[in-house]
Amino acid sequence: MTDLLYSEEEEALRAAVRDLLTDHCDPADVIARVESGAAHDPALWKPLAEGMGLAGLLIPEELGGQGATHREAAVVLEELGRAVAPVPYLTSAVVATEALLACADEELLGRLAPGRTRAALAVGLHTAPDAGFPAARLEDGALHGELTGIADAATADVLLVPADDGGLYAVTADAVTVTGQVSLDLTRPLATVRLDGASGRRVGDAGPAVHRALRAGAALLASEQLGLADWTLTETVRYLRERKQFNRPVGGFQALKHRLAQLWLEVVNLRAAARAAADALARDEDADVTTAVAQAFASPVAVHAAEEALQLHGGIGMTWEHPVHLYLKRAKADSIAYGTAGAHRETLAGLVDLQAP
Repeated sequence: MTDLLYSEEEEALRAAVRDLLTDHCDPADVIARVESGAAHDPALWKPLAEGMGLAGLLIPEELGGQGATHREAAVVLEELGRAVAPVPYLTSAVVATEALLACADEELLGRLAPGRTRAALAVGLHTAPDAGFPAARLEDGALHGELTGIADAATADVLLVPADDGGLYAVTADAVTVTGQVSLDLTRPLATVRLDGASGRRVGDAGPAVHRALRAGAALLASEQLGLADWTLTETVRYLRERKQFNRPVGGFQALKHRLAQLWLEVVNLRAAARAAADALARDEDADVTTAVAQAFASPVAVHAAEEALQLHGGIGMTWEHPVHLYLKRAKADSIAYGTAGAHRETLAGLVDLQAP
């Protein structure tokens, strides 16, 4: 039977990442960065990706990576979710990396492994693993078109662009025009990518590469949502123990205890679903089913946890100074990333042959 408990190595990795985020990702700094319009934090990305080598976690050792599995990547994303860290880890170190692994492009993987080069898959963040996706036009060897909703495109050095000839092309960022879009979650900004005769290098077939990348993104997004839900629950419990009303802690009121107990059960179940999805990817067994299960469950739980945190923090939870709004925005944005919960339930029904009548 598969062991979904965290190994000693995974717990050590968690502790190292949490210590780094404690030192470099203070909530007040994240709020200030978001309000300044410069969402990504290069001072955090450098020690995370280059110093700890986490950008190459999924890349084989012979290409300069760590040769780890999706279970370890899931632990990293849990901690990044707990801190709503403004770094392109999911989009570059997971999604773009998985696309390049499917294409076996050693040159780009070798550049991504040290963390000094970042990549983004030019497919809308809302796209589910089994859904169709827009492609650029390939005319006379050059790429043309406009692709919208691309996450972290503004900070990517290389864009992986699907084309209408069925290929996936690596295009340098200076060959395209990137225009920011209005995004609810400013810690993971979206952008429109316009290609006007951009040249690119074909790295492989777009179909299988995009499916693999989006499936990994959806599966490991559940771990980010788990970290987010766990932080909001923990902080809410802590606050309700300290906040007093009628000379007694607010957390002692039975109605609030019931709400927190229900939320705790949801977070525990989410942990099981997220761990199962990461483990299935690592073993390459039943990954489609476990990913659909995880995402069908993760989004509602993360949103519920963030909403409860905001409400139960009372007046302070409604202020911009408190970080809970960052978590609610991330949870809401994640709820449509890589497919909605409804889309994943529909996919799951087809996979297990239980379609609605």
